[in-house]
Amino acid sequence: MPVVVVESPAKAKTINKYLGSDYTVLASYGHVRDLPPKDGSVDTDNGFDMLWEVASDSKKHVKAIADALAEDGELILATDPDREGEAISWHLQEALTKRKSIKKDTPVSRVVFNAITKSAVTEAMKNPRQVDMELVEAYLARRALDYLVGFNLSPVLWRKLPGAKSAGRVQSVCLRLIVEREMEIEVFRPQEYWSVKAIFETPRGQTFEARMTVHGGKKLDRFDLGDETAAELAVTAAASRSFHIASVEAKPGTRNPAPPFMTSTLQQEASRKFGMGAKQAMSTAQRLYEAGHITYMRTDGIDMAPEAVHAARDAIKDKYGPSYVPDSPRMYKNKAKNAQEAHECIRPTDLAADTESLRISEADQRKLYDLIYKRTIASQMSAARLERTTAEIESEDKQVVFRATGQRIAFDGFLKIYVEGRDDAPEEDDRILPQIMQGEDAKFAAASELYDDYRKTGADSEDVIDDAPAASDLQKNGHAILASKAILGLQHHTQPPPRYTEATLVKKMEELGIGRPSTYASIVTTIQDRGYVIKDKNRLIPEDKGRLVTAFLSNYFKRYVEYDFTASLEEELDDVSAGERDYKDVLDRFWRDFSAAIAETSDLRITEVLEKINEVLEPHLFPPTPDGTDPRLCPNCGEGRLSMRTARSGGAFIGCSNYPNCRYTRPFGPPDPEAEASAIPPDGKLLGEDQGDEIRIFKGRFGPYVQRGEVTEENKKPPRQSIPKEWEPESVTLEQGVRLLSLPRLLGPHPEDGVEVWANIGRYGPYIKHAISTSERGGTNANLDEIEEVWTVGMNRAVQLLAEKVASRGNRGKAATPIRELGEHPEAGGPVNIFDGKYGPYVKWEKINATIPDTIEPADLTLAQAVDLIDERAAKTGKKRKPAKKKAPAKRKAPAKKAASGDS
Repeated sequence: MPVVVVESPAKAKTINKYLGSDYTVLASYGHVRDLPPKDGSVDTDNGFDMLWEVASDSKKHVKAIADALAEDGELILATDPDREGEAISWHLQEALTKRKSIKKDTPVSRVVFNAITKSAVTEAMKNPRQVDMELVEAYLARRALDYLVGFNLSPVLWRKLPGAKSAGRVQSVCLRLIVEREMEIEVFRPQEYWSVKAIFETPRGQTFEARMTVHGGKKLDRFDLGDETAAELAVTAAASRSFHIASVEAKPGTRNPAPPFMTSTLQQEASRKFGMGAKQAMSTAQRLYEAGHITYMRTDGIDMAPEAVHAARDAIKDKYGPSYVPDSPRMYKNKAKNAQEAHECIRPTDLAADTESLRISEADQRKLYDLIYKRTIASQMSAARLERTTAEIESEDKQVVFRATGQRIAFDGFLKIYVEGRDDAPEEDDRILPQIMQGEDAKFAAASELYDDYRKTGADSEDVIDDAPAASDLQKNGHAILASKAILGLQHHTQPPPRYTEATLVKKMEELGIGRPSTYASIVTTIQDRGYVIKDKNRLIPEDKGRLVTAFLSNYFKRYVEYDFTASLEEELDDVSAGERDYKDVLDRFWRDFSAAIAETSDLRITEVLEKINEVLEPHLFPPTPDGTDPRLCPNCGEGRLSMRTARSGGAFIGCSNYPNCRYTRPFGPPDPEAEASAIPPDGKLLGEDQGDEIRIFKGRFGPYVQRGEVTEENKKPPRQSIPKEWEPESVTLEQGVRLLSLPRLLGPHPEDGVEVWANIGRYGPYIKHAISTSERGGTNANLDEIEEVWTVGMNRAVQLLAEKVASRGNRGKAATPIRELGEHPEAGGPVNIFDGKYGPYVKWEKINATIPDTIEPADLTLAQAVDLIDERAAKTGKKRKPAKKKAPAKRKAPAKKAASGDS
């Protein structure tokens, strides 16, 4: 009985159902081997040999496959039909051969199927092949490159740029895209311009909107109406004239459907329509694929199997009629350069099964399947037939002209079920124009109609008019000018380029040739996980760490974050998978130059690096000041020079070069005048005087604090008190400062033992203390709920809280009681028990604690499973399991002496 291996248990379950009891179907749970994260895993001195290691959590899966092979003796590798899937099969074959589970006479074959359906799986079983080593070598090259970059470049970042986490080959290029877009936004200066619109009415009482295109006999360009005055003149000119329809032109046109989905377009559309991130979209698609609902979801192909095309055409005819089926099937050209890695598009496996008929229970899967289904069906439908209409409305003297545009859908075609999303909104709405006849008069409609329309929508997404317009004269409010007739001047500003969404970022990476379909989701996720980028309202914004890493790499490793270099390297990897290039040659050329670049940074000093980054980020960190003074001059001492600095905690800030004499600092980024005004200066912020002493707020090592008086030779430690985290230091008043300095507050002697009870604010918030003095290290502390209780709590409440705290200590030191005992460790001895911990149930043996996964109920956990969890935990923490103690051999008893016999 052959052993079939796939990646996931869900996939194994579905395939087992199709193959039946004649096969044993097991899951590898993804990759079983990887490069250990240590120096030397890729040996650059010996032909880039790679040291592979079976992951600790994969050992049991490899063992299960090996055990099955010992009985059945035939292996069929049925992992995913792409480069990663080929690599998983190769790793399995190598690992099983190494442990001698695959012998010289063991049949090993590779099968691939693009969809998990009975017909696809059974057909694949009839056409086995061997592992494709060209695809494997492309994987080896990519994995080695990623290792060499990450393992050699990341330490440079750690040493030269404190707080940086790591750098990746493609992730760093992706990060550069986001940072450069943010820099474009920051230097962008909006330009004001105005437009004039009007609502006309036909002799039949129908209204339509038009935009002014000619004023004073001159064609208007975008910025010709540059201010409110120019717009007012244009509105006045239009209001004083009568108009007629000078021309009407209707042009027929067609609109063809978009091709079926491939990986990148699916991620983009899922982001536009549902707000799904790339990782979420791919995870959802993976579950649909494993359930047999869609074809393989990692592909850069857009062609569709002939039988699927015919099935789509049949479904269109059945649902919408023959007019929606084009005369001949639509053929889409595959964009993939490498045919070996180009699979069919992403489509439903059964074109007759729409979303309702499948009854998918999970909401995300249902939405994504519906999107894939409609896109696939629409791709084979008839084109939409449109009629584009343009009407010119002229004044009698032709000095003022308006233009109205619109379209009419003559036949909806594919638009009946699917309209592709857009990343940018169209400049003009595709309105449906009423019947307009050339030569007839056009008069202005009621002003209220245009006013109501723009009161709801606004110009530049803001309200246009706050109050109702008067029936005469022009109304002005900085956004619009409204005439008594239906003419409106609208203020606009040019907009900066938008921040990337995950959809537009994937689209840009695809255009540049950076990354491949299977890598997009992980790339976008990685830069967010490292804290280099955050996602806010679906937009990607670089953090300080991301800016610094990009600035460092762009200056010291410029070649390796260039878009063209990264794209050309991707093409070389494609050549490897096509068998046109040797992967070790690719590695050798890359490593020769890259290692030299790494060596050149060995003598760099951190101060030199920071000064270079200061220069690169100067427009962002030190923008020109309104008065023209040096933006890098310290505003506190007036002598030092501002410079970027980094803290070991990973944060960056701007500080003065005169430190420690001048302790001026501000957050990383451009100066904020409001924040500067409210910030605490290095010599403290004066709140006022109390009893002849100045009360000031200072920024300390452990946070802001309030202080009474100055530090002098006689008074080196004046009274101080930390400001609670709940209070904004900038808004603390003199009264609040004096109250803080009155702490600690003595409540009085405890009624039982006479020892003092105090109320105070500490590092962890408000509390009461039962001790001889507040400086005593012993005693009993009990937390208070609110800051205000420090000044209001009474003795009765304090005694109650202290008694509760003492009672809660009664259980300290007692050994935890297991909720279930599993028995002795089968190899090393010692009890294995289940305990209920702060973060959920866990299994314990000796000093090793292992969390029980959510998928396993503690009541169902077996001793064998517990031992596996303990072994995995021990491998991760580096703790070695003690070997089982050998039993000492039983001592042999001396034979009993026989009693002497004979005469005495």
